[in-house]
Amino acid sequence: MSQMCHNGRMRRKGTNEQFAERRARGLALLGEGKTAKDVAEILDVTKRSVDRWQADAKKPKKKRAERLPGRPRKLSDKQTKRLEKALDKGAYAFGYAGDYWTLDRIAQVIWQLFGIRYETSGVWRVMQRMGWSSQRPQRRPLHRNEEAIEQWKKEELPRIKKVSPVGRYPRSGR
Repeated sequence: MSQMCHNGRMRRKGTNEQFAERRARGLALLGEGKTAKDVAEILDVTKRSVDRWQADAKKPKKKRAERLPGRPRKLSDKQTKRLEKALDKGAYAFGYAGDYWTLDRIAQVIWQLFGIRYETSGVWRVMQRMGWSSQRPQRRPLHRNEEAIEQWKKEELPRIKKVSPVGRYPRSGR
């Protein structure tokens, strides 16, 4: 099933190589001094196509293999390195009460340093690209006594721990 162009004509049949040859021939004719209208008549294409060939020849696009898929990144590689150095200084350096980073805090730092706004999901992608991972701070009491804990585990825990009686669940499958 063919699709119609905006001008009501069907798209020409041919391979990409044939289209590329026609385009090259058209550019060669333009190079010889022919007008876009003349080239269009000779090659039986629209003048708009000839104009587009000419514009593409002046400013060639990157090939698909050279382009990254998707939207271009907001932060350049240089900015990402600068961000990483800033984050290594710690959250205290940016006036936060606790010395830990959250996605919202990092988004604020990006805004302060570069004037670029990020949603938390975008900050998460930046952090993953930098090789950072999600961590939870260890919550431990300030006055934790490790010796007392070990002693309790050796003496008290075995005394109060329930042990299942032997033979309660026989291996016969009952």
